[in-house]
Amino acid sequence: MNDIDQAKHELRDKVWRRLIDGGGAPDDSYGKIPGFHGTEGTAEMLAGQDFWRRATTVKANPDWAQLAVRVRALKDGKRVYMAVPRMASPQPFHLLDPENLGLPPEEAAEKKGAAQVARRIGVESMEPVDVVVCGSVAVNRSGARIGKGAGYSDLEVALLIEAGLVTERTVIVAPVHPLQVIEEDIPETEHDFSVDYIVTPGEVIPCPGRRRPRGIVWGDLTADKIAAIPVLAQRERRGRA
Repeated sequence: MNDIDQAKHELRDKVWRRLIDGGGAPDDSYGKIPGFHGTEGTAEMLAGQDFWRRATTVKANPDWAQLAVRVRALKDGKRVYMAVPRMASPQPFHLLDPENLGLPPEEAAEKKGAAQVARRIGVESMEPVDVVVCGSVAVNRSGARIGKGAGYSDLEVALLIEAGLVTERTVIVAPVHPLQVIEEDIPETEHDFSVDYIVTPGEVIPCPGRRRPRGIVWGDLTADKIAAIPVLAQRERRGRA
């Protein structure tokens, strides 16, 4: 573990403990993207933003913490691209179409429901993304964020950037509990992206200094990581085209 990884690990540990001890999330949230109390409030705050009203496509992570936002997106008539857990498919996204769900939004937006009714698609079949909703363990007011350490959010966004689907017009948001908003600096590497807005149940915080990678940073990936993610393994075989 290098110095940056160690610093991120220490921040995660601090925030997980503060969130649980402060009553902001259930006791079993340690080690996860926290399913914090007030997720419905973040969905309501997000739904009141102009950029959300204009959006027709939303990409979201599959964690429970962002379920309320995925449900709200479907109820608001937006197409939702929901990442397949651990990107464990050659087509690493579920497409949830509000006009053709087959289940109520509350069920379709869950991992189990999406696996039943959503079509799996690759980036070549996707439309440009207006809003990216990313799960986070901690975020600061400059927009720097850290997840739980697996790196899937970074890879998903990098894939979409390379495909021209996440652009300068795309807004990236982090719905979190107030206890997840920290004052400390968060160390960043080449593959990290920042968020444009932090959304809590009580406020929306604009973040300056947008930071995004140009695409996948292959040098930061181990051979095991590439082999475990089919879409990366395919690209590796094709010469990272």
